[in-house]
Order: sequence, then structure tokens, then C-alpha cells
Amino acid sequence: MSKVRVYEVAKQLDISTKDIMDKLKEYGFKVHSHMSSLEKEEAELIMSYYKEAAKEVNNTQKVEMSKELEPTPVEEKKAPKEDSKQEIAKKNKNSKENGNMTENKKNNENQTQPTQLVENNDIKIIQVPVSISIKNLGGLLGVSATDIIKNLMKKGKIANINQEIDYDTAAQIAEDFDILVEMEEEKDLMEEAFGEIVDNEKDLVERPPVVVVMGHVDHGKTSLLDAIRSTHVTAKEAGGITQHIGAYSVSISGKKITFLDTPGHEAFTAMRMRGAQVTDIAILVVAADDGVMPQTIEAINHAKAANVQIIVAMNKIDKVGANPDRVKQELSEHGLIVEEWGGDTICVPVSAIKKEGLDTLLEMVLLVSEMGDLKANPNRKARGTIIEAQLDKGRGPVATVLVQSGTLQVGDPIVAGASYGRIRAMVDDKGRIVKKAGPSTPVEILGLSEVPTAGDMFYVANNDKQARQVAERIKAQGRVQMMGQTPQKVSLDDLFTQIQEGKMKELNIVIKADVQGSVEAVRQSLERLSNEEVRIRTIHGGVGTITESDVMLASASGAIIIGFNVRPEASVKSIAEKEQVDMRLYRVIYSAIEDIQAAMKGMLDPEYVEKVIGHAQIRQTFKVSGVGTVGGAYVQDGKIVRNSGVRIVRDGIVVYEGHLTSLKRFKDDAKEVATNYECGVMFERFNDLKEGDIVEAFIMEEVPR
Repeated sequence: MSKVRVYEVAKQLDISTKDIMDKLKEYGFKVHSHMSSLEKEEAELIMSYYKEAAKEVNNTQKVEMSKELEPTPVEEKKAPKEDSKQEIAKKNKNSKENGNMTENKKNNENQTQPTQLVENNDIKIIQVPVSISIKNLGGLLGVSATDIIKNLMKKGKIANINQEIDYDTAAQIAEDFDILVEMEEEKDLMEEAFGEIVDNEKDLVERPPVVVVMGHVDHGKTSLLDAIRSTHVTAKEAGGITQHIGAYSVSISGKKITFLDTPGHEAFTAMRMRGAQVTDIAILVVAADDGVMPQTIEAINHAKAANVQIIVAMNKIDKVGANPDRVKQELSEHGLIVEEWGGDTICVPVSAIKKEGLDTLLEMVLLVSEMGDLKANPNRKARGTIIEAQLDKGRGPVATVLVQSGTLQVGDPIVAGASYGRIRAMVDDKGRIVKKAGPSTPVEILGLSEVPTAGDMFYVANNDKQARQVAERIKAQGRVQMMGQTPQKVSLDDLFTQIQEGKMKELNIVIKADVQGSVEAVRQSLERLSNEEVRIRTIHGGVGTITESDVMLASASGAIIIGFNVRPEASVKSIAEKEQVDMRLYRVIYSAIEDIQAAMKGMLDPEYVEKVIGHAQIRQTFKVSGVGTVGGAYVQDGKIVRNSGVRIVRDGIVVYEGHLTSLKRFKDDAKEVATNYECGVMFERFNDLKEGDIVEAFIMEEVPR
């Protein structure tokens, strides 16, 4: 227990809460109510201080004076008590000097305090949510709703039995009935309904590993999967129809391996973002003739971020130009040191085309899974993850699920997010109708009320009623609470605040740049900014434009994206806004360094954006000797302001950008000229004005941070 409530200390000392609060405030502790918290060591100091003070009281007065716990004079105290008092003073910035404490005691030592009778043993504490109806509050307090309504009327508030009141109002009402309240913690509805079951070791049995295949485009991911499937999946099953359900199992040496056929690491990361740790092993496919490429690095970083064991499949080993040693060297630069080089990364040479090395690869998967001691309890209600889901015209909502523990059976009532139902049918990866599915088994299920979201957890409920009620509560509350614990979103704007509050210990960064050299330069420069309060960690660095995959990785890891000489794809900006990912674009490396330094120091400079305030058309030009060219202009919209920035646009091309040197209405200088008025204009160091030119006036506006 790291913190203790004030009333708990009072109860242990057997004194009134009011007395101890008065004493705490006197010595500079910041306590506001009986529910205020003290650090454990603070509470222990207070308790030891009062207990020592009580020992000084005459034995004959102990019964009557046990509630009077004023400190005794300093000269009468033993050394330990003096130390305790000094520690209390040190604990508080606003505490009084030790001499004042002694003086207070001397002034009060001869005063007789009345005996206080407080029934601390009968204190009742209830937990109240952020808002609660009067009817429900009455039930918690053990009083009638009518009494609560009367209490509110005395406070000048009119309410009915079903009206919702906030936590503060509920706390005031509870105090009037001599009951203490504390804020009820928000619970995950799934966890509240189904909880986490801890299995006995004797109930656990070995389960197949769940594997995902990742790698750079064209390095042979699909070819490798097809080769494994055709070699180890029996053909001509279920009338020769192999149904694609987003996952499938293969057998080798009598043991099964489950492969997730994800479209890429975007889906892989999306699942992790929702709190679903689905995969055990990632097979990283690297072409022996091509080596480590940008998407290879991306895949490595995604797998590491998900804490998944990596096995390297070096494909195209038979191809001319294959250079295994170069690939191993490049892998080592990204933290994957192969076993023959003294590392712990398994690297298997394979050829998807010739189907060579596949058995060795799968045997290594089994070896890694054996080392990982992958186990689950099949004899319990199933729970797992939705892999894919869609609406089938003939069959209704259809979902591919991966059972992670327990055994899923036809007829089970299940709930997945806001979707629920009783399983009508199950189909395995080979298109066969099955009655049940154990741990690490993928199956397609029918019978849900609606299409669930990929990445949602599913649970088997006790009955149809519970499944429906949980789903309806989730639907009412919104899907946000069911996404698991989303990493705290961070932006440079609020970085300093989060550091000060102790929330930010590590700042994750995704770097994208135009060339690999820039990635490394930015990475090294930013990571050198780390200090004792916050460590800067690059979780991914790559070449090319900022993609949706980068945004999803940043969102899943609570990172910000630094773009150097690159721009995001068209749809990526909106996705970044939706996922609340801070995306910063730079052309000068020092600007990125300065921004992060400033953010860490809480000195982020204001951001300015350009705002166009008006347009005017040049209708005539006049050459004035010794002065330059003057333009006779007509303001078409907005206004032209003398101290604004201006640019001249001719046939859609900007021919000048600068400032006005003169703005006149007739012969008089003007501060601004509005729409539908004529004016005379001259420009700083520009005389090549032509009739028909458009003058665009703009100002730089500060964007609130």
C-alpha cells in the first residue's frame, strides 16, 4: 500500500478525523478532506509521532486523554521523537520551523482538552461512480430515495428519483448520512463480466504456436506460404475446396502450427493496438539476393514492438546473386544477430520455388515454441480473438476466430465487442464442418448478431442473456473501452507537461526520410537529446513517404512521427488525426532537434499559419520618375492592409512575394482598403507590374498550442 487515507490513520490512532486533519493542516500537510491521501512514510511518521506523545501522558490520565494527542515539549521528548518531528517538518515545503511547534506546545500544554467520542469503528465507506441516479444512491447508502430528495431540497435542488447526480453531490449527501465515499474505478466491461481466470499448472497442456509471416514486398512471403500450404496441407479435402478463412494449420512431425494469413503488418499492428497479443512467432522473409529493405526494417520493428520472437527465413537462396553473409550483416545492423555469428536469431535458408528448407523452417518454429513453453487449458470456456469478419449475403455475419484458451463448441453463447449470439456452425481452415475447436485453432463461426471488429476479443458467456446484456452495455458505452489499454497519445505540445507530471519516461519516435543517411542522422541527433527525465527511443526508421502503416505503428506505440524531406500520402493525414498521432514534417534537421529540445523544456515556440485576407487586381500602371512603378488596383475581395505580406500572381504563377512600400486612397496614405474600393500600391524592390496582375494579401496568424 503506497498511500493511506486520512480517515484510515485517524481510525488506527483512535482519534477523530477532524482532530487529525486540524493537526495535519497546522504542520503544513495539504489535506482537503477525510479522503485525502498521505504517502505511506508520511502516515508512519505521523502515527509514530502521536504514539510517542501518548506514552508521555500519565498512566492515570491515559483513558481520558487518549484522544488528546498534542505534542509534548521538545525538552521532554526522547531523541527518536525529536527526529520524527523534524522529518515531518522536512516533508512539507510550507511547514513551520521547529521552534514554532515547540512554542505551540508550550502555549497549549496546560490547557485541558475535552474527551472526544467518535465511533470510528463504525465508519462505512461506499464506492460511487462519476454519476449515479438518486434511486441507486439510496440503495448504496441504505436510505430511501425520498430522504435523498429531501436532503437535496434543503440544498435548494429539486430532483426526481431517476435523476442522475454527479460524484461531488453524491459525496455531500453521503456525508450528511455519516457515510464516506470514494470514486469507483472504471472497469473494462469484459473484464468485469468474465474476469481473468488463472489456470492450475496441472490443467495446462501444450498448444500449437501461432505464426505470422512478414517481410518486404516481392521477397517471397506469398510464395513461401503457398509452398508450406501445398506441402503440408492435405489436398482434395472437403471436395477439393480449401476455404480461405484468414488462418490455417499445418502439421509436421505430428505437431500443428497455426499460420495467420494477414495482409501485412498493418493488420498485425491493428490487432496489437486493441490489446490482442495474438502471435507467438514472426517469420521474417528476406530475399538472399536483395537483403534488408525498408519494409524488412519496418517488419522487424513491428515484431519487436509486439514482443514477438523472430525467425529469419532467407528465401531465394538458390538464385544467382544470393549473398547470405551480406544479408546476415545487414540483419545484425538492426539487432538480429544470427546463431552462427554468436547471436540468438535463428536463420533458415529456404527456396519457396524449389520447396527446399521448408521442413527445417517449420522444425525451428516448433523448437522455438517448445522453448517458449506455450500452454493453455482446453477444459474451460473459450476465449480468443477475432481475426477477420465480414457480412456474407447468404450466411449473415461471419467471423474467423482464433481460440486462445479453452475449447469453443457449436451452441456456445459468445460475445465479441457489441456483437453476440449462439454459434450455429463452425468451419475449419480446410472447409470441414467441425463441432469444437481447441487452443490455437482457427475456425470460421456463424450465428453472431452483427459483424464484429477484427482484433476484438471474444468470450463464451454463461448463457444467451449474459452475452446479450454485456454486448448491449458495450454498445451503450461505446467501443472505446473495449479496445484494451490504448497507449497514451503524446504530442510535442504537451510533452513538457507530461514530463513534469511524471507520465512520460520514454518518448517513442517514428522517423521517415528521403534517404537512409538522413534517417540515421535524425535518429542519432534526436536520441542524443535523452536525459534523466525522458529517454528518446526510435522504434522505426525508414526511407520514403509517411504511410498508414507508420501511423498505425505510432498509434500502437504512443509515438510521434518525424518526417524529413518527405510528405504524407493523401489519406494519411486524416488517419493521423483520427488516431491522434502527432506528425511533424521538417526540411532542416536542426529544426526537428530544436523543436524536441524546446518541447522537453516547455518552451515550444508559437506556430504560425498563413491566412489570405484579400485580393486586388492591377487595372493600370504608372511610372513615376525617381520613385518606381505605381499600380492602380481594385480590391476584389477581403481587404488590402499596409503592413501585410503580399504576393503578385500572373497567369497562376507567383512572380513576386514581399511587402508593400505604399498604400494610398487618392493622395492620402491608407492603413487598409476594403472590397470594391480602388487604391494605389507600390511594392518593395519590384517594378515589373502589368495590368491584370492579381495582388494577394496575407498575414501570419499564431495557432493556439
